[in-house]
Amino acid sequence: MKGVFIIMVFLGITYQAMGQVFIPEVQDTVQRSIVVLEKRVFEIENNLYQSQKQLKTGIFIATVGYTVTIIGGQLLGTQPTLGETLLYVGGGIGIAGTIVLVKGFNKISLGPPRKVY
Repeated sequence: MKGVFIIMVFLGITYQAMGQVFIPEVQDTVQRSIVVLEKRVFEIENNLYQSQKQLKTGIFIATVGYTVTIIGGQLLGTQPTLGETLLYVGGGIGIAGTIVLVKGFNKISLGPPRKVY
């Protein structure tokens, strides 16, 4: 009877010890996954915040450039030299604004997913 009792106590201690070993590993994995997700969300929000100003600047520059181009086109009939100059200058400014926009969009482009484990 004592032998059965000793075996039961030994099995109970072994079972309890095994249960305690596996639970922290699962919790540690979950906590690590949460930290990785929080870092990725912060990175995405940071990229969006940084690109917002650049996108607004690009839109403004492109709008000014293409407005100057339109004004230059209107002046071609009455003042051809000034109109032609405004066409070229406005086109250059518009292209520069478009380049700023493209760079802003490249900041927020997702690209292929990265595995971060």
